[in-house]
This record gives sequence, C-alpha cells and structure tokens, in this order.
Amino acid sequence: MLLKMNPKDRYTAEQALNHVWVKNKAPKAQQVAIGSGLVSHLKGFRSANKLKKAALHVIASQLGESQIKALRATFMQLDNNGDGLLTTAEMKEGLSKAGLKDIPPDLQAILEGVDSDGSGVIDYTEFLAATLDKKVYMCEDTCWQAFRIFDRNGDGKIDKTEIANVLNDDDVKASAAKDMAEIMADIDKNGDGEIDFEEFMAMMRGGTVEEAKEESKEKRKSREEATKA
Repeated sequence: MLLKMNPKDRYTAEQALNHVWVKNKAPKAQQVAIGSGLVSHLKGFRSANKLKKAALHVIASQLGESQIKALRATFMQLDNNGDGLLTTAEMKEGLSKAGLKDIPPDLQAILEGVDSDGSGVIDYTEFLAATLDKKVYMCEDTCWQAFRIFDRNGDGKIDKTEIANVLNDDDVKASAAKDMAEIMADIDKNGDGEIDFEEFMAMMRGGTVEEAKEESKEKRKSREEATKA
C-alpha cells in the first residue's frame, strides 16, 4: 500500500501506522507499561512557570534517543490513530487501558496546561517536555545548554528583554507583563532584575539559590579533582 504508484491510492503515514501489521506484528511491536507517575509529571508541568516550561521544551528537543526512548514508546502507545498528536480522549483511553483507576477529573485542564501552543492537542515535543524525569532535566550541563539559548547576549544573565523573547507573548502584552512579574518574583531572589545561572538552576530543581550554588561548587570541585588525578 505504501508503494502504490498513484499517490491517491497510497497509504498515508497515519493509515500505515494503524495497519494491523505495524500495530501488532511488526518486529519489536510491544505494549508499554504506563505508570501513575505520568499523570504526576503532567500535573507538575502544568503548575510550572512559563520560563521553566520553555526551558523544558528546549531540553526535550536536545536529548538523545537513549534518553527519550521510553517516553517515545509511551507517546506512541497513547497515540491511537498515529497522527503524532494526543487528544484528551486518547489520554483517557490510554490511562484506562493501563489500569489506572485514579484518572484525575480535571485531566482536560491539565492537558491544556501542557498544550503550550494552544492547538487543543498535545504534540510530541510538548509531551516530552511535560513528562521528562527530573534526573534528566536537573543535570547542570543540560540546564546550562538551555540557559545559553535564553541568554542571547552571552553575559551570563537572562534579562527582561530576553525573557520576553522566551515568552513570545508580543501580541498579548498584558499577559506577558503579568507572566514577567510572576517569573521575576519567583526566580529573581536577589532582586537585580535579571536571572543568573544559580537562580535558573534553583528554578529547575525547585530548591533555593543557596542550594544551587552549593551543588554547583561541589561539582566544580569534583571536576577539578578528577582533572588533577
């Protein structure tokens, strides 16, 4: 069906993915276990501020295949029609099939919080960003890559202009101003109007700036000792 000469007769990608051979008989076709942790991750992402959500999107887009293999399999398991998008109905059906009894009644609202582009469905990158394990995205080197993308002038800090570019809310200035105020109040602990890397790491880890600084110091010390050895 994929080799039909006439494009009108040829299977679409969605039709191919839903064919019985691909779904049930293809090599490595398997059912993926979906745990209750998936819903917890979605809830956590929904409650994060916009800067953290943007950072998670950047991190998700840069991870290697080995780091997202399990999440990709979960996404494909939930995506019944194989169109690369998750609807609320697909999520509910997938969670029910997985035997999860405590499906949150506000699942629709949770998914709306994950739907960053407001399309009404969850695409692959949005799903990855919302379900990444903390051990993956709290790695200092991983966060530093995201920080450098936001820090466009390379001065080691993210200022309000750079945050505005991240939020991409130029058409909704009132909303952007509100988001900016909430972000700065939540993250800019020293009140200098900018976010340095320690403050950024504290946001990602959910801890204090002092804890982020101490952890960074310990890691630098370990690297220096390893280099000397």
